[in-house]
Order: sequence, then structure tokens, then C-alpha cells
Amino acid sequence: MTEKGQLQLGKTLWAIADQLRGAMNADDFRDYMLAFLFLRYLSDNYEQAAKKELGRDYPNPDTIGNGGRSPLAVWYAENPDDVAAFEKQMRLKAHYVIRPEHLWASIAHMARTQNGDLLNTLQEGFKYIENDSFQSTFSGLFSEINLSSEKLGRGYADRNAKLCTIITKIAEGLADFSTDSDTLGDAYEYLIGQFAAGSGKKAGEFYTPQRISDILSAIVTLDSQEPKTGKRSYLASVMDFACGSGSLLLNVRKRMGPRGIGKIYGQEKNITTYNLARMNMLLHGVKDSEFEIHHGDTLTNDWEMLRETNPARKPYFDAVVANPPFSYRWDPNEALGEDIRFKNYGLAPKSAADFAFLLHGFHYLKEDGVMAIILPHGVLFRGGAEAKIRRKLLEDGHIDTVIGLPANLFYSTGIPVCILVLKKCKKPDDVLFINAAEEYEKGKRQNYLSDEQIERIIATYQLREPRERYSRRVSMDEIADNDYNLNISRYVSTAQQEVEIDLAKVHADLVEIDKTIREATARHNSFLKELGLPALP
Repeated sequence: MTEKGQLQLGKTLWAIADQLRGAMNADDFRDYMLAFLFLRYLSDNYEQAAKKELGRDYPNPDTIGNGGRSPLAVWYAENPDDVAAFEKQMRLKAHYVIRPEHLWASIAHMARTQNGDLLNTLQEGFKYIENDSFQSTFSGLFSEINLSSEKLGRGYADRNAKLCTIITKIAEGLADFSTDSDTLGDAYEYLIGQFAAGSGKKAGEFYTPQRISDILSAIVTLDSQEPKTGKRSYLASVMDFACGSGSLLLNVRKRMGPRGIGKIYGQEKNITTYNLARMNMLLHGVKDSEFEIHHGDTLTNDWEMLRETNPARKPYFDAVVANPPFSYRWDPNEALGEDIRFKNYGLAPKSAADFAFLLHGFHYLKEDGVMAIILPHGVLFRGGAEAKIRRKLLEDGHIDTVIGLPANLFYSTGIPVCILVLKKCKKPDDVLFINAAEEYEKGKRQNYLSDEQIERIIATYQLREPRERYSRRVSMDEIADNDYNLNISRYVSTAQQEVEIDLAKVHADLVEIDKTIREATARHNSFLKELGLPALP
């Protein structure tokens, strides 16, 4: 399907969401809608795989006359002894199993016919997908979708009726569109973006605008030592320790191609957003064995995998990307002061965990890896503990590039932000500054970057080129002279240089003009005199 078609599906579903949610909070409705979109994708993908597996034995949907039953439901009923072997094969081929009664076609039929058992069937289906569908257990995947919520209706019958309406409308909206992973995945991303725009500040928790994701993913996928040589052919691992709905990780995957990444890792503290990320991965065709998203607190480092003490088994990542919460308040206690991630640098202040997030990601970066992180501008110049951390990173040669972005690009904040690019080993002994703060397009709610503006940032990083009033390579001596302050305008000013005025020339020009005026006045007065009229002064 074309990009236009993918966008159209997103718009169609968004219009349905707008029409149906009524008094329901947008965030609550988002969870229902995205869960149903997810179920539709899993079902279609599974039915295609089943059709391939069963070949001629797959019942013809046009000849069943089955009162809404799916071909698989018919096959299950006719071949009860073969179901276990079939499901075993499907786990190998499709990587998961969905029971016929839980397939989208069956659920949509129940909704259309106002079946009183819809709600119970959905609950059973969600529970089965969480615990039994996949090799990995996706426990709590639908924990935020409360089908017993009073927001859907007071009693069971009311809630069931409301679900019938929602599902029927979504089924009608989806009917005219292809349901491959790209189409549904892009529609899912579009809806997350629309819900993000609608929920304003809270959206920063789960969504990085795609165009900014494009910059980070381009940077971390280029060769770390010689970006000029182009994209790396393979990344064994990529990590986002504050992954939100997973859009930034998926952007890296899209750039590398499905076979270009060994495994995707993410961590997310918010339970709702964590579930969105897991669904988002599966919806984009990432197999359950190809990603691992952990629900937990990055700052306290509660992910067992990352706490591995055996150096041979400790995980390090080829690429680290992140858009952590800006200036997040945290508790830098004594124990964290001894934490291996922070020990050599010091702790970020209580009022702003920005450098704590940065040091966490940097600690797990491979020696030849690249990290790109979005942070508020304050990290470039704030004093105290942050100045010490910044100085140590600079002196150790770990800050490669500082990119200043325009204000008001995010749903969550209007402040201007920067991208820091870090490397454990980097060739240049300078820091590249890119001042892209003045280059943006104005939108209704947010500013945004055009394709050309994004390409300019990426190309400048890749070629490490100085460009007038835009980018410059700055030596460590100059940065040291500025007391390790990285405020971008100190090094790259976007101000237009005032044109130097040649006062002597201007004076000569004015004298000449005055002479011309006097001559013209004298000539004019001679005509007036002939006509008997009073002369000009």
C-alpha cells in the first residue's frame, strides 16, 4: 500500500475515534482502539500463515455458509485430533497461536450481531494472548484495557453494547484497507501521534515526533569512526532505556531493514506505555524473539540483565538512542554514588536527572558504538554537579557532536532541545557544533522540520563540515577556554554579520547629492523667474 493509503487508514481510524469516544478520556479510548488494531493485525497475520500451512485443507471462506465463523473455526471443528500438531507448527512458523474464537473476524461478527457474549469472549482472548499465544509470556499486555470499566457503561449489557458499537465501526473503517504490518503499523504510529497531540504535555512520556527520530536513527546507524563511509550493514543490538511506545527503536529498525538488527532492547517505567511498546513491536512484524522490552526504572537500574557482574556476559549495545523525560526530579542517594554507571563522573543533581540518564546509556554503549540522546539545552551550560560531569566527558573525548534544535518541536514542552552524540572511541579530537535552531517550519500546534532541514543536519554530521552560521568544528582548547560551557551560540552564531559602512564614501556621496540638489534648484528657479513666480528657498 502507498504511503498515502497508510496515512488515509490512520486518518479514517482517527475520525472514528473522535466520533466514538464521547465523554471518554482520550487516553482511555486510545488504549481500547490500539488494542483492537493490534488484535486485527495478529489475526490477519495468523490466518495468512494458517492458510499457507494447511494448503488445500484450509476451508474456502466463500463456500462455508457458516454464520460468521472463520475458516479456521471450521477446520478446528472438523479436525479436533489434529489441532495440537497444527498449533505446534504454527508456533514454529508464525511464532504464536490464536484460537479461532478470538480472531478479529469472529470478534467483529459478534459485534455486528450484538452478541451478548462479546465482552467475555474478548476478555478470554486477551488473557490467552498474554499467557499462551507466544513462546515468551506477554503478561499484562492488556492490563490497561479494563473491559469492566464504568467508562464503557454501568452494567455488563451496557458495556457489551458499547464494545459492539466501537468494534463494528473499527471493522468498517479497516474493511477497505490492506492489513499488512507496514500499513497497520503506520496507522498505529499515526494514531499514537494524534492521541499525543491531543493529550499535550503528557504525550512526552510516550512519543518522539517521527522527524526527530529520523535524525537520531540516521546518526546511530552510520559508521561510528568514519560516518562519511555511510550506513553500517548490521547492528547486533540497539537500546532505548526510556523507550515510550517504541517509535524511536522502530525508526532505527526501519533504517537498517528487518535483517539489519540482531535484537532490539527497550526499557519503560510507565506500565501503559510499556504495553504500547510491546504491541507496537509485534504490530511492525518484529518477532517476539527479536525484541525485549523491560518494565522498570532506568535510574535505579532494576533490569536484572543490565546488572550482570560477569564481564563476559555483561550486555553492551552497538547503538543507544533515547528521549528521556526532561529535567526529571530523582533521588541521587549514597548507594547510587557508588553505582558503576556514575562512579567516575558524579551524580546528577536532584532537580534534573538528565545526566543520570545520559550516563546510564553511555555505560552500556560498546567501544565502537554510537549514542544519540535528546536533552534540554540546560545540560550544555548548567553549573554545579552537571558542569563536572560535562567536563569529564569532554576531557575523556566522549562528546562527539552537539546539535541545537528549534523550540516547540515536542508535544510535552516548548523549550528548545539538543541532541548529544557520544562515543567511547572517536577519531576527531574536536567537537562538532550544529546550530539548527533557526531552521524549521511553523505548524498549527508545533514547529516541525522539513525533509531538507533533516537531511542538512544528517549530512553535516556525516561529513563533519563547517558551514557558515550553521556548523563548526571546535577544538578542545577553545572549549576549555570557555570553561567547558557548550552553549551552542558561543561557537556558532546564527546572527547575520552587520555590513561594514565606509563613512568616507557615504560622506562623499552625500556631498555629491547635495551639489546635484543645489544645481537642480538653481535651474528650476531660473524658469520660475522667467514666469514671474517666486523662487524656491
